Amino acid sequence: MIKRNNLLIFILTIGVFGILNTEMGVIGILPDIADHFDVSVSKAGWLVSFFALVVAVSGPTMPLLFSGINRKKVMLLVLGVFVLGNIVSIFTSNFTILLLARIIPAFFHPIYCSLAFSVAAASVSKEEAPKAVSKVFIGVSAGMVVGVPVASLIASAISLQMAMVFFAAVNAVAFIATLLFVPSMPVEARLAYGTQLSVLKKSMTWLSIVTVILLNSAVFGVYSYLADYLKTVTNLSSNSISLLLFVYGGANIIGSIVAGKLLTKNAIKSVVTFPFALGVVYVILFFFGQFTVPMIIITLFWGILAGIGGNINQYWITSSAPEAPDFANGLFLTSANLGTTFGAAIGGFFISELGTPYVVLVGFLSLILSLVTIFLRNYMGSPTKQLSI
Repeated sequence: MIKRNNLLIFILTIGVFGILNTEMGVIGILPDIADHFDVSVSKAGWLVSFFALVVAVSGPTMPLLFSGINRKKVMLLVLGVFVLGNIVSIFTSNFTILLLARIIPAFFHPIYCSLAFSVAAASVSKEEAPKAVSKVFIGVSAGMVVGVPVASLIASAISLQMAMVFFAAVNAVAFIATLLFVPSMPVEARLAYGTQLSVLKKSMTWLSIVTVILLNSAVFGVYSYLADYLKTVTNLSSNSISLLLFVYGGANIIGSIVAGKLLTKNAIKSVVTFPFALGVVYVILFFFGQFTVPMIIITLFWGILAGIGGNINQYWITSSAPEAPDFANGLFLTSANLGTTFGAAIGGFFISELGTPYVVLVGFLSLILSLVTIFLRNYMGSPTKQLSI
């Protein structure tokens, strides 16, 4: 039983990696896409921004619509759509078709990811659920940070088409592994749409959504400009910047592993501590970010905390609506994407008005506001305990 659960979680991790790899990996080959399709780099950027926008919009609805269907069939459907979208991307010479081959799978993205978190959590005891989810989050972290340099390397060493073959191959491996090794998972007690939507009546759910938007804004509002920060403030070379981005990515994966243990041991304490820990990193970044050695250490700890933060966000929303796990995971994906968009926009504003070093302000403001919503939710969940704190 344990071996079967471990295999299931491993396959889910590969599936999530394939889907996130398809979403984020394109960032590493945007200049190649712009040249190949004869469009500007900013227009090629639509492949990333439109994908993220569709995920944010479809996050709550698509997992809800597919919540009553056999989970294995749903996984195969989503992975199949991603494989087909990637195959079209390999062979098309039309940018509009390429854009459609990205947008259509993006609608299915929240279905698989929310399902992966729900299935992983349900495959173990309630106490061990955060640990199981954290393993799936390794796929999220790897997809977000490994796909970019790998796709870039393949495109520069071989060709743009081969980089896209890489995206298709990962999803195809996940599809075959799911087909062969994942047992049929019929939904025994289908939750009515009304029951799932009723979680939106709870103020705790909305406090959790706002918290996730703020925490993701705190991380990605600053991280979105890390490459620019390393270039203009720390004055690093392009190779050094790439290396530090790898450090951040590897640390992110470590953070996902650590998060499972922290949330299993003491979830509330971990959530409350997180904004303070990230705040300390940003203080050090602000005062010592121009120095290379401190910046390497900062990037390492920042990456670990970012990995922990992703797990905390998922836990915070799903624990506020345990009666509708698929829908709650969809809300998590939407909130996280909104937080990233919001944070990057505010971070860009601070950079244009005050300069690159002041991008940390979006992190500070988001963290301060998140503490308010965290304490409010804790107070509502356990008034006596929180008053004593």
